[in-house]
Amino acid sequence: MAGKGGKSLFSLSTLLASFFGAAMIAAAFAYFNYKFSEYKFIDFREWVFYEKNDIFKPTKDKYVVVFYSSKEKDTMEQLAQTNLNLPLLAIDYYNEVRENTKHTTFLRSGTKNSLSFIQRFNIYESPSIFFIKKSKDSLYKQDSMIRKLDNLNELTQQIEKL
Repeated sequence: MAGKGGKSLFSLSTLLASFFGAAMIAAAFAYFNYKFSEYKFIDFREWVFYEKNDIFKPTKDKYVVVFYSSKEKDTMEQLAQTNLNLPLLAIDYYNEVRENTKHTTFLRSGTKNSLSFIQRFNIYESPSIFFIKKSKDSLYKQDSMIRKLDNLNELTQQIEKL
């Protein structure tokens, strides 16, 4: 009789362990879906950015976005020389005009637009990096978490890790 009681207790604990395991997997799945739904959109028809004197109109399906400060030493030059497998949009906090390079498009905008951009994407540090992916027409969705770049020299290595 003792064997029977032990067996039913074992079955109950196995059942509870299976239930809690499934609940933990469901909770993790729900959390990651929630975190992904937090990603923001940017519509380049509503948010006007300029490249030198022209309004920026996106033409690629994906971009790497780097929000940076041109007041940091050699930042603009390092971004100009960056060669990634995706085009780079470099958005300057101080809105300095810079000539585009083959792989980097330097963007600037008005104060209101810049502040809205910072607020929308919760950017707290410079330089920060994230990806955007075309949703339709000029509407793009954030396609990664926003990460702080400790050193622009490590941009290529950071991108390869993501």
